[in-house]
Amino acid sequence: MSKNLLVVESDNDKYFIEAFIKYLNLDENITVDTPVLDTPICKIDDFECLGGINKLGNKLHRIKARIEREDIKKLGIILDADKEGIAKRIKFINQNLKENICSDATLADINTLIKSEELEVEIACYITNVDGQGELETLLKVIKSKDSTFADCLNKWRECLENNGKSINDKQFDKFWINIYQRFDTCSKKEQYQAHKKCSGETSMKKDIWNFEHEKLNDLRVFLQLFS
Repeated sequence: MSKNLLVVESDNDKYFIEAFIKYLNLDENITVDTPVLDTPICKIDDFECLGGINKLGNKLHRIKARIEREDIKKLGIILDADKEGIAKRIKFINQNLKENICSDATLADINTLIKSEELEVEIACYITNVDGQGELETLLKVIKSKDSTFADCLNKWRECLENNGKSINDKQFDKFWINIYQRFDTCSKKEQYQAHKKCSGETSMKKDIWNFEHEKLNDLRVFLQLFS
């Protein structure tokens, strides 16, 4: 039986995608009635985590053997836009595809499957972003669904840093914001005694603290629809 393989940057990206897949009932191939999707979608069969965007080339080189050995028919790649933006990230993916896995596949945009005749596999990409930039934590900050008083108070802390000649960049700040939201805004006092387990990124994705109906997830829904 053919399989679908998804490459993501980190374990946290994997936990998020798995939670979104479960929310959409993709494992059961159920029709999802939303403004974007109204057709059945199938599951992602397996994930590969990069452990850093610069490891994409090495990962693709190893995946080539998997594609041939395991009859993988569709390959999806999800990277963060960061400050580079969507177009530059797609260019980066194309460069790594050409150098490490196949020379006949060039992606022009997100959410579009292209066929590599060399590998007999279809390839598509999605770039995680909010208004063209950012990463997973940027997106999670937007789609949070519970009170975030503890995390929001970090804005005053950031102002204090700046007033004292110190700074923290947006990427670091968003990661810290999500950490505080998970640990203090959405974890009970009892859970906080085991914060490394009960308030982790993996565990938080199993809680009702994210708005999976948010419009900022529409493009990601479209991407997953490609694997139907």
